[in-house]
This record gives sequence, C-alpha cells and structure tokens, in this order.
Amino acid sequence: MPLDLLLARILALRWRVALLAALILGAGGTTIILWPRQYVAEAMVAPAETTGIATSTLLSSASTVSGLLDTRPTGNFAIYLGALRSAEAAAMLVRDTPLLALLTERRRAWPGGAVREALDLRIEADLDDARDWLERNLALTQTLGALTWGLALPHRDRDFALDALARLHAFAEAKVRGDLAELARRRVAALEARLAREPDLYIRQSLYELLALNQRAAVVVAADEAVAARLVSAPMVEIRPSLPNRPLLLLLLLVAAPMAATGLVGAGILLRQAPPAGRPTGGALARPMRVEPAE
Repeated sequence: MPLDLLLARILALRWRVALLAALILGAGGTTIILWPRQYVAEAMVAPAETTGIATSTLLSSASTVSGLLDTRPTGNFAIYLGALRSAEAAAMLVRDTPLLALLTERRRAWPGGAVREALDLRIEADLDDARDWLERNLALTQTLGALTWGLALPHRDRDFALDALARLHAFAEAKVRGDLAELARRRVAALEARLAREPDLYIRQSLYELLALNQRAAVVVAADEAVAARLVSAPMVEIRPSLPNRPLLLLLLLVAAPMAATGLVGAGILLRQAPPAGRPTGGALARPMRVEPAE
C-alpha cells in the first residue's frame, strides 16, 4: 500500500486512533500513579589515594600522578567498590538488617503474591535474593570531570535505605582495612622469623629495613581514618520519595501513547488489506511456456 493511501486510511480512522491512545494513556497513567515510590539514600566518596596524606603514599613510594590521568578505579578503592556489591556485603545486610523480611513482605503483596501462591512458587526470600537485590539497586556512578563517586540506594523504607547504605560503606572500608592489616601482620611475622635465624650482618640490615617499613604500614592502617574511600558527603536520605519520577514518566507516556496508537491502527490496516485480484499466482508463474516449432 502506498504511504499516502495508508495515511489517508489512518486519518479516516482518527477516532479509533484517539480511543486507542486514550486507553493506553489511562492504563499507563494508572500504573505510574499506583507504582510504589522509593526513597533514595546517597553518599559521595573519593579514593583515599588521591586525597591528602593518603594511606597508599605512606605504605609505598608509588606516585599518584597516574591516578589523576586515568580515572578508572585502582588500588584499594577498586577493592572497596567491589566489596560493596559482593556476596559478603549481601550476607552482612541479611545478618544485620531486616532485608529478607522486607523482600518477603514485598513478594506477598498483591498481585504478585497471589500469582506466586497460585503457581506454588517460593515466596520466602533467601541470600541469593538479597544479593540480586543489592546488585540491581546499588548504583555506583563516577562524577564526570572529577575523581569522586556517587553511591545511591533506593528503598520504600526511608530509614532502611539510609541504614543499609551506611552499613555497606562501613563494611567495604573495614574489608580493605582488615586485608591490609592482616597483610602487614603476616609480613612482620615472616621477617621476624627470618631475622631470628639469619647470621649475615648485611642481609640482616636489609631485613630490618623491610621490617620497619611493614611495621609503619601496620601503624598507618590502624591510625588512618580512611584507607580506601574518603567520605566527601556522608550518607543522607531525601525527605520525599523521588523514584519513580512520575512527572517525567507521564510526559513520556503523553508523547508515546498517540504514536503507539497510530502504529497499531496502521498495522491493522496493512494486515486487513486483501491482495489485488489480478495478481498472478505461484502456479501460473511456475507453468512452463509452450514453444511452437518453426515452419
């Protein structure tokens, strides 16, 4: 069908297009308005390697200029970001917060709960569900043009969102601090054992220097406030829920509904179009032509 003819047919059915658009607007608007809103807890962190007298500058003599040129997370901060979404972090939330109870309550809510009961599906949440929730909801966003990172965690319960984000930050920081402290302790123990049986004076002098370096590292790790991520803005939660953004979604629906209705009506017109009566069939095209012999 030519495009001008298709547009003319759609224009002739404009009341059908308007009715279909109204139905889409009504169903989509009701869903958006009834969708439960969530509070967003946010925090701003920066790699400790690039802020002030960082722990890494005291533990080693490596330069931090490369970290200013390459904005990808490296060093202790990369371990910190990985620990935020790890299975250990999910287990910590399950142990210290009512996360499983909240997930189970959400599954029991109508209409999902009725569907699960009808299909005899599992409703009680477990550790795998907690880990999936953490991976889907915890947002880690790097600030453009800066070395700071934003942490965001939404939830329907305002107090839970703030508490969970604060616990995740403390857990990841403690994870990095514990690993560094354990590494320094093992090195100090190994160097002291080697010094106890080393008779050579020159080798003992080198071992004493290594021992002093690792003892200094242990002191720095124990004394520094932040070894992986320094808080630029402490975890805070908004007063009013902001997810989902209802005005924006309604505006997008107002634009998309007429387009979807026009497309559906046009597709229906094309599907109902009958083939022309004079079009040759496949059998006629496949019939061989008879050639008359020349006289």
